[in-house]
Amino acid sequence: MEMQMEFIRELPTPQQLKEQHPITLEMRKLKEERDNEIADIFTGKSDKFILVIGPCSADNEDAVVDYMNRLAGVQEKIKEKIFIIPRVYTNKPRTLGTGYKGMLHQPNPAGTENLLAGLIAIRNMHMRVVKETGFTCAEEMLYPSNHPYLSDLLSYVAVGARSVEDQEHRLVASGVGIPAGMKNPPSGDISVMMNSITAAQHEQEFIYRTWEVKTKGNPLAHAIMRGYIDDLGHSKPNYHYENLQLVYEEYQKRGLMNPAIIVDTNHANSNKKFLEQIRIAKDVIHSRNVSSDIKNIVKGLMIESYIEDGAQKIGDGVYGKSITDPCLGWAKTETLLLQLAELL
Repeated sequence: MEMQMEFIRELPTPQQLKEQHPITLEMRKLKEERDNEIADIFTGKSDKFILVIGPCSADNEDAVVDYMNRLAGVQEKIKEKIFIIPRVYTNKPRTLGTGYKGMLHQPNPAGTENLLAGLIAIRNMHMRVVKETGFTCAEEMLYPSNHPYLSDLLSYVAVGARSVEDQEHRLVASGVGIPAGMKNPPSGDISVMMNSITAAQHEQEFIYRTWEVKTKGNPLAHAIMRGYIDDLGHSKPNYHYENLQLVYEEYQKRGLMNPAIIVDTNHANSNKKFLEQIRIAKDVIHSRNVSSDIKNIVKGLMIESYIEDGAQKIGDGVYGKSITDPCLGWAKTETLLLQLAELL
């Protein structure tokens, strides 16, 4: 039987889209400089602290760029201690496969899916953020084969909790050339996360976008602790001192390169109670200040933040308010960032 798929249109290749929407030499140099500085943090040459911060989903270009400009102003004040990698997440995993899947699918959240328009929209938004703010950003690598559409713009990718066991995600993470954060799975099984880091750090050979490819391995693949779901469906945290110590010990046993943890302050760690991110962020800094091992391995935090507190339904029309998970609003975010710089 033939595949039961309707072939809508052939999409441009990543190379074609990059030629149609090219970055400038200045943008290329900026990414190289930022990539080098981020690598220095992960390898221990720099003791700056990373913040991967921004909206749960980048759903509205103007509001996202507005937020990023505000973030750039705070970055300047805290640049001696904190290095910001903004979240510009344009594709969203949906547990049930339904609902808003991000700007890649729906450039207009209230409109229909249009992936050609989506590819153009997400590339243009990322380019606008770089041009206006000097930030190169983070994305979730939900679809590994789509990464090349943005590979000349991104400085960080995260592999989500539901993707981290997938072979293709692990193999592609080994060849992206930038830090790849591997989240613990929803079960909380740390060995799964550590296995994914091990796979991503190794050389790999596989089929990718009709090519046979080979990678050198990604020495900057690392752990993201995002909490987990217990057998009864309850959210449980894994950001505490003891959890971080356990992952530190796992790294030692495996002899992996550049041991590193980023702590996700939202998701199951906060039970999606967005205000808890403030307390959790400070708790992690406290753990770093208590233990030199934890200080060396915890390289940063992931925080979900936007212009307005909380979340809204699609169509409510509140500017700068999340249409997916609830986020920390701008006023509280700015205060938190300044406080974290003091605590570090």
